[in-house]
Amino acid sequence: MLEKYLQDIGLNEKEASIYLALMQSDNASVIDLAAKTKINRTTVYVVLDSLEKKGLVSETTVGKKTHYQAEPPERLETFVERRKIILEEQAKRLKDIIPQIKTVQRETGARPVVKYFEGREGIISSNEEFFADAGQAGVTYLIYPRDLLDQIFTQEERQKFRSVRINKNIKSKVLYTYEKGEVNSDNTGDRVKIDGKKYPILCDISIYEDKVIVSILGKPLSSIFIRSKDFAETLKSLFNLAFDNIKK
Repeated sequence: MLEKYLQDIGLNEKEASIYLALMQSDNASVIDLAAKTKINRTTVYVVLDSLEKKGLVSETTVGKKTHYQAEPPERLETFVERRKIILEEQAKRLKDIIPQIKTVQRETGARPVVKYFEGREGIISSNEEFFADAGQAGVTYLIYPRDLLDQIFTQEERQKFRSVRINKNIKSKVLYTYEKGEVNSDNTGDRVKIDGKKYPILCDISIYEDKVIVSILGKPLSSIFIRSKDFAETLKSLFNLAFDNIKK
C-alpha cells in the first residue's frame, strides 16, 4: 500500500521500492539494495541517482564504501510541494504551447484519433474531453434524443456541459427528438425538433471543429470519440442538409 501511495505522488515503481527498502535500515549498499528489491545493480545506481536529485536519498560512507540512506519521510512533503509548483508552471506554459503545437498539426489527411469509452462515466469523460481544448466562439452541431438523455443523466450533469459550451461562447445548432414537448431556440442556439417515431434517434452526437462524439444510449452505454477534420466536416454537411430542409 505504501509503494502504491509513493507512486501516486510521483515516484516510479523502482524508486518507491528502493526508498522503502532504505527506510527499513540505517543505510545500505547497492549490493544490499539489489538483493533486497530484486532490481539489478546497474538499475539500482540509476534509481538512487534519481532519488538523490529528488532530495529523498543521500550518500554516506561506511568504512571505505559508499552506502545510501533515506532522508526523513518529511522530505516527501517538500518533494510533493516542488512537484506542485512545477505542475502549476507547466499548466501556465501549456496555454502558450497548445497554439504552437496546433500550427504544426496537419489540417487534413492526418490519421484520425479514435477513442472508446465504456459506461455512463465514460460518456461523461468523453464529453469533458470534447470541449477541453476548445477556443472561444464557433458552432457545435448536436443531434440527440432528449427523452433518453433525461433518463440517463441528471439535470446538473446536463447543465454542466451546457455551461462549458456557453462560457466559451460556442453556439449550437440542434436536431432533437422529444416526446414531452419542445425546446425553444434562444441566443445560445438554434433548435429544430424532428419526429422521433418516424426518425428515431438512439445516440447523442456532437460535432465541433474536427471532433465528433457518438454516445450510444442503449445498453451497454458507451461513447466513441473521433478526431478527424474530414470526418467532422462531412458530418457537418449532412447535418446542415437535414437542418436546412426541415426548417424549410
